[in-house]
Amino acid sequence: MSREGVAFFMLQQYKNILVPVDGSKATQPVLEKAIEVAKRNQTHLDILNVLEVNQFSDTYGGAVSGDVIYKLSQDVQDRLESLKQQAINAGVPDVSIHVRFGNPKPVIAREFPADHGSELIVIGSTGLTAVERLMVGSVTNYVSRSAICDVLIVKPELTK
Repeated sequence: MSREGVAFFMLQQYKNILVPVDGSKATQPVLEKAIEVAKRNQTHLDILNVLEVNQFSDTYGGAVSGDVIYKLSQDVQDRLESLKQQAINAGVPDVSIHVRFGNPKPVIAREFPADHGSELIVIGSTGLTAVERLMVGSVTNYVSRSAICDVLIVKPELTK
C-alpha cells in the first residue's frame, strides 16, 4: 500500500478497530500498525484470537480433552493480556481482548465486527506457510473479500 493509502487509514475517523492475532511472527508488526492507527484515531482497540478447536480434534482423532482446550485458551488469554498491556503502554487507553472459538474466516470478517461494531480490521498479509495457505486458504484473502467493514492489510517488512 502506498503512503497515501496508509495516510487515508490514519486520517479516516474510525471508532472501533479490530486486530486479529494468531501468535505467528506476523503478530507483532500487525499489532504495532493497529496501535498506530488506534492512537491517531483516539479510538477503541479490540485484540482477537480465534481458536479453531476442530483443527485439534481432526488432527488428533478426537483425542483432545476439554482440559487441553481449557489450558490452550488460558495460554492464549495470557498472551492477549500481554498484547493488551503493550497497546496501553504505547498510548491506547481503551483496549479489550477476546478469545473466540470457531472458523477464523467468518469470525474475523463478519461475526465479530457485527457483534462489536468494528469499523476497521487490521490484519497481517499472512500467518501461514505456503503449504498451509494451499490447504486451508488464506484467512486474510477471505477477510479482504468478505469483511463487513474496511480492511487494512499489513505486509511484513522485507529484509534489505
